[in-house]
Amino acid sequence: MGDIRRRGAVALGLTGLVAPLTLALGATPAQAASCTTAVGPYQKQVEKFLGRPVDGRQSTTDCKAIQAFQNKHGITPNIGYAGPVTWGVMDLMNKQKAVGTNPNRDGKCPVNKGRIACVNLTLQLSWIQDGSRLVYGPVPVRTGRDGYETRTGLKKVYWRDIDHVSSIYNVAMPYSQFFDGGQAFHSVGLSMWNPPGSHGCVNMTSTTAKKYWSLLKNGDDVSVYGRKPGT
Repeated sequence: MGDIRRRGAVALGLTGLVAPLTLALGATPAQAASCTTAVGPYQKQVEKFLGRPVDGRQSTTDCKAIQAFQNKHGITPNIGYAGPVTWGVMDLMNKQKAVGTNPNRDGKCPVNKGRIACVNLTLQLSWIQDGSRLVYGPVPVRTGRDGYETRTGLKKVYWRDIDHVSSIYNVAMPYSQFFDGGQAFHSVGLSMWNPPGSHGCVNMTSTTAKKYWSLLKNGDDVSVYGRKPGT
């Protein structure tokens, strides 16, 4: 999320983003974290998700597998504990996978608007459809955390800036497409499952944000509905 004033010093903003992203992904701190021997409340569920023997006991190998998952998605503390945050991410992944190629099966994203970008906050998924025809997606996205929720409702893309830089958070927001105040689709260098979420924008991978940029234009509709887990 960021304001909608164009910043001239784009290169400076991009350079300034490198260090924060490295820290957010936990490159150095994550490697130094010790592994816990404690059994988490979601031990069996996490073991099953990771393809480990489901015995409900924490082994060194279990811990290292859980820790690797936590490091990949920026989950802290990254000590290999099968707690609610780690299982919450895995459970969401399972639910996203179950959607398959029919993300609008509940019919909550309008099919009478022509081309429209849909955002299901509950499942943290987005896609583009034209009527009832799926154009692109569904893809995982990262929406607003508690206190910075991505606002729901029917909106329109009203301003696009491929090299936008937020003057609020001083970070780059590549391929920004604004649809509600300071809230926009844009790419980030984080995992889409990195908790707790954005400051209101719909974060995307670079590949997805570029695709949305090519498929959408000013005036296209955006439908945001549901509620992000944890908000």
